[in-house]
Amino acid sequence: MGALTGSPWIYAVVALSVLLDVFLPVLPSGVLVITAATAAAAGTTSVAGAAGSAGEVPQVPSLLALILSAATASVLGDLVAYRLAWRGGDRLDRAIARSRRLTTAQERLGAALSRGGGILVVIARFAPAGRSVVSLGAGAAHRKVKEFLPWSALAGVAWAGYSVGLGYFGGQWLGTTWLGTAVSVLALFVAGALAAYLMRRPAAAAATPATATAAASAPKTS
Repeated sequence: MGALTGSPWIYAVVALSVLLDVFLPVLPSGVLVITAATAAAAGTTSVAGAAGSAGEVPQVPSLLALILSAATASVLGDLVAYRLAWRGGDRLDRAIARSRRLTTAQERLGAALSRGGGILVVIARFAPAGRSVVSLGAGAAHRKVKEFLPWSALAGVAWAGYSVGLGYFGGQWLGTTWLGTAVSVLALFVAGALAAYLMRRPAAAAATPATATAAASAPKTS
C-alpha cells in the first residue's frame, strides 16, 4: 500500500473505487481515500525532515488532486446510476417496488428536489449505501438532471473533502500510524451512522401527520 500511495496511480485507484462503489457499496473507497490522505501527512513530515539532506525526497500525494479525483468519480458514478435507473424500464420499476427502502427514498427524494431541498442527496452520500439508493431513486423517478446534478456535485465535494481532511489531520495530530488511520476511519463511520439516522428520522416524523390527517378525514361511524 505504501508503494501505491507514493505513486501517481493512487489517484486512478481512488477514482475507480469511488466510481464503482455506487454499485458495490462494500468497496472500501472511503478507507482508501483516508489512507492516501494519511500518506500525504506522512510524506509532508518526511519532506520537512529531509529538506536539508541530499537523499531522494519521497513523492507526496496531493490533497487537492485526491479531493478532485474522489469528488469527480463520485459525481460520475451518481450520473451512471441515475441514467441506468432512468432507462431501467419495467424490470427496474418492479425491483424498486419490492424494496421498501428504495420506494421510500424515491418518494422522499422527489418531494425534496421539487422543493429545492436536495440536501438529502448530500446527507445520503455519507450514509452506507445511501448514495446508491438516492441515485437510483432519482433516476427511476425521472427527476430532471438539473435538479439532481448540482446536489450530487455538492455531495461529492463534501464527502471527498471530509474524507481527505480526516486522513490528513488525523495523521498530523495522531501520527501516521495505524492508530491515526483507525481513528479517522472511525470518524467516517460515525458520520455515516449519523447520516443514516437523519435519513430515517424525517420519514418517521412525516408518517405521524399523514396518519393523523387520514384519521381525521375518515368517515365516522355511529
